[in-house]
Amino acid sequence: MISQNIGITIIFMIYLSFMLLIGLMYYKKTESLNEYVLGGRNLNGWVTALSSQASDMSGWLLMGLPGYAYLSGLESIWIAIGLGLGTYLNWQFIAMRLRNYTEIADDSITISSFLKNRFEDPSNILKIISAILILVFFTIYTASGLVAGGKLFSTVFGIPYIWALIIGALVVVIYTFLGGFMAVCWTDFFQGTLMIIALIIVPAACIKGLGGSGETLNILKDINMNLLNPMTDSSGATISAISIISLLAWGLGYFGQPHILVRFMAISEYKELKKAKRIAVVWVAISLAAAVIIGLVGRAYLLDGLMDGKSETVFMIMVTKTFPTIIGGFMLAAILAAIMSTADSQLLVTSSALTEDIYTLFRKEAKDKELVTVSRIAVMLVAVIAVVLALNPESSVLDLVSYAWAGFGAGFGPSIIMSLFWRRMTRNGALAGLISGGAMVIIWKQLSGGIFDLYEIVPGMIISFIFIIIVSLMDKEPSDSVVAKFDKVNSLK
Repeated sequence: MISQNIGITIIFMIYLSFMLLIGLMYYKKTESLNEYVLGGRNLNGWVTALSSQASDMSGWLLMGLPGYAYLSGLESIWIAIGLGLGTYLNWQFIAMRLRNYTEIADDSITISSFLKNRFEDPSNILKIISAILILVFFTIYTASGLVAGGKLFSTVFGIPYIWALIIGALVVVIYTFLGGFMAVCWTDFFQGTLMIIALIIVPAACIKGLGGSGETLNILKDINMNLLNPMTDSSGATISAISIISLLAWGLGYFGQPHILVRFMAISEYKELKKAKRIAVVWVAISLAAAVIIGLVGRAYLLDGLMDGKSETVFMIMVTKTFPTIIGGFMLAAILAAIMSTADSQLLVTSSALTEDIYTLFRKEAKDKELVTVSRIAVMLVAVIAVVLALNPESSVLDLVSYAWAGFGAGFGPSIIMSLFWRRMTRNGALAGLISGGAMVIIWKQLSGGIFDLYEIVPGMIISFIFIIIVSLMDKEPSDSVVAKFDKVNSLK
């Protein structure tokens, strides 16, 4: 076991050194705030696709979702379907229009500044409220990634969770601190590649070890037939309509995730975006299907079983049980890749909200060098807060992600969609949508039973759309300059 840990440690060190090298490469190339938080809008299709989806999926793809599938079986497929549809719709309808609009709206480099510039808000209230939403929900989201990292290091190396948590946080902070957006995107590109390789190889090897897919299915049937029925839970009870809607509704969250939307804003041209869309949709379809399969195969492969609290470690245990040290080290590094690829993006978006959307309000004369320095300090500050939130080792990665995902989906999603496609929308309508959507998620989360078991993103988005429409129609019409920008975006192909 000691020699195995040494081997895995060496693999992890090589992998992490490569990530840090990328950060160092872009350290001296990053001189302006635009370059630090948006990479000068110069991403190619492959990097945009893999970095956006890798940052999207996080540690929950290799921990949360397989753990859910391990316990619930094919009931978990509804989340995968919802996320697959959400990914496609986001790339199909939001990506290019947001790319064009953020450039036309005074070259906006954050979602908060886009909303401010889109509605020409002199009060900056839109910018401040949206930045606050990002700070609240992204800090929770970042904490989920750090929990996953802590569980990974603790499980693999047998070290206390607190030390494991700190090690994972330090790694992500260092290269994000150094290289900014381009370092984050390029590390996410390599991490996305590693993730999909591991997602395919691990279940395939375990299925082979069980004697093939037919034998694997037979074992699952012997364990619990209900695991193979997407319409029932593991006890055999029929899944309610509320449960299915809640699981599918995860796909709605894509329209409001700043760390994904910012990739659309950074792509270089339309030709690259078309390529990126195809790559991203295929990557997501394969990854989500593989994650569900890992949970199911793990149930058959680990016949001694896992406790509910340990179900999210199913992928790790399958790897350590199946692969020799070197290969296993790379497979386990895929979990680290999933965690880092999201946590780095979250840290960067949150630091840009603190710098571009809040700090510049008080330091309008601040130069680029100062703003980049402040962004780097903000990265460390947010990471410290996230570590504090992640101190409980019993925290569920899936639960933390679902709360933050709903907060962004309902808080930003309707306002982003309507701002891109509705000419009559006003600043006050956008403000009402941001506040009502985010508030409804927080309120609904505190309730339970009956209709309140519905995933909070659904009522949050419904309320947000209603408030946007009603308040905008009650408000005076947008100014000629606001309408002119909308029409200019509308005229682009």
